[in-house]
Parts: sequence; structure tokens; C-alpha cells
Amino acid sequence: MFTEILNAIKEYDRIIIHRHSNPDGDAIGSQVGLKNIIKARFPEKQVFAVGDSAGRYSFIEDSAQDELSDADFDGALSIILDTSASALISDSRYSLAKKTVRMDHHIFCEKIADTEFVDTSYESCCGLVTDFARTMELEIPSVAAKALYTGMVTDSGRFRYESTSSKTHALASHLLKTPFSTQDIFTNLYSDELSRIKLRASFVLKIQTTEHRVAYIYTTRDEAIATGADNFTLSRGMVNTMAEIRGIDSWVNFTETENGVLCEIRSSKYNINSIAVKYGGGGHKAASGATLKDRDEAMRLLSELCALNQSEG
Repeated sequence: MFTEILNAIKEYDRIIIHRHSNPDGDAIGSQVGLKNIIKARFPEKQVFAVGDSAGRYSFIEDSAQDELSDADFDGALSIILDTSASALISDSRYSLAKKTVRMDHHIFCEKIADTEFVDTSYESCCGLVTDFARTMELEIPSVAAKALYTGMVTDSGRFRYESTSSKTHALASHLLKTPFSTQDIFTNLYSDELSRIKLRASFVLKIQTTEHRVAYIYTTRDEAIATGADNFTLSRGMVNTMAEIRGIDSWVNFTETENGVLCEIRSSKYNINSIAVKYGGGGHKAASGATLKDRDEAMRLLSELCALNQSEG
């Protein structure tokens, strides 16, 4: 499959790289990484990255997104990274491209592209892109190596999550053959402003638990606005304030936004992905998300999470 992807890249002069909206470190890292790997091997090609803002991951070099017209997609190759469902793709104009390719590590939900490489054995899409470059003997320039390593760190929880394997460490080692500052990565990822530390503390005080070993936080729209923080910070950024609570097997963070209730689900023991998929989302066995209609739907999802814990416990 790697050969088929490389052949597609060779065939097209204009390549546009997509990833999911509200990007995390893996989405931005894989996008920046693949873009610069292709540019290093094929300097004559036009290679672009599109999507919404990189947000807190804008510290990753070359993470600024390109602005393209619809005409730019005509005759182009669109490559979609780190995305399990078409509704999650940032910039839906991938459908205007002549050919589409997907590279992803999430649980398969639906066919998105003409050529698909979906493999859940990778801890991150950055790991997948790294393996692609290593297998096809493509140079990984420093900017790409640093971005890919950043995504591997974030999606593996600093190499702590169950998805971390010997392959993860082998691929990380391959990236570290190229000089870049890991200290710079960790400083940007884990050093925070005092205001954010106080925000996290306020979320700890909001934690509620159920009798079925589920923890949850619900933030109303008014509460969200009052914090002054963006939706990503309040949803994905705060979900793991509930991680590692003794006796809690699953946890979920609900955040009301102007476009529905963002839902981030995590578990240390159970496969919660099927619940996320039922509500139009997706992700991994132990980490998934969805966007819900309202608080009532959020509470129904919470009930299903409790039922899962009860049945599996």
C-alpha cells in the first residue's frame, strides 16, 4: 500500500494535504511532516496544507494553513490524514480533487478516499507517516521529523498509552536520527500560563461521578464563555483532568458550543468507540469523541457509558 501511495504522489504535480478539524498534535504533526517529506523528495511539485487554524499547536513550524481557491483542487491529489469520517475533514473540497488518498490510524468508520490505508496498529498518524517515509526510503527533513515526533508524543500520551508498542519506539528512534530539540517540543506542549493552570484547577472542582465508575464534567455555554477559553481547550484540553482517578474506569467531558455539545470520551479499560460512533463521532477504542445536539442527548450518552461500565465490570 505504501508503494501505491508513493506512486500517486509521483503522478500528481499539485498535492493538497487535509486532516481533521479542531486539530490536535497528531493532525498537525502528520500534515506538516508529510508536506515537508514530499517537498524534500519532489521539490518541483506544489504541496499545500489546508484546514482550520492550528490553534495551540501553531508552535509547530510550518503549521500555518494555505489558502486555496476551488480551482486549485482541479486535477490535484488530495491526501487526508488522521481522520475517520468525512464529516470531520477540515476543508471538504477534497472531493473536488482528481484523486484522493487517506492515511489514518483510527477505527474504520466509512470509506472516504479512492485509495485508503487505515491501520489501527499505529499509535498515531504521525507514526504511520514516519513508517511510510522509512519504508519508502524518503528523506525526513528536520522540520518534518520534529513535527512527526510531536504528534507521536501527544497521541501516545508521552509513550504511556496502551497503543504504544515496540514499533512506536522504533519509529520514534528513526525520527531522532535527525537533529531537533525534543526539549523545545516538551516545553511548548506542557508548560502553561498560570491562567490555564487555574482553569484546569477549576475543572477539577467540576468533576462529578456516577455509581458505575464514570466521571464527567458538563460545561454550559454561559460557563464556557465566562472562561474566555476556546472550545478546544475546554473540551479536549480538559478531558484528562479526570484521568487516573482511582476507581474511575471511564470519563467524559461535555462542552456546550454554538454548534452543539462537544463530547470527549476516554476509558482506561473499555472500548468506548462504539458509543461515539452511534452518536456520529469516532476515534479509538479508549479515546473517542462526538458532537451532540443538546444536553439531553449528552445525558443519554452518559447513561450508555454507565451501562457499558456496568456490563463489562
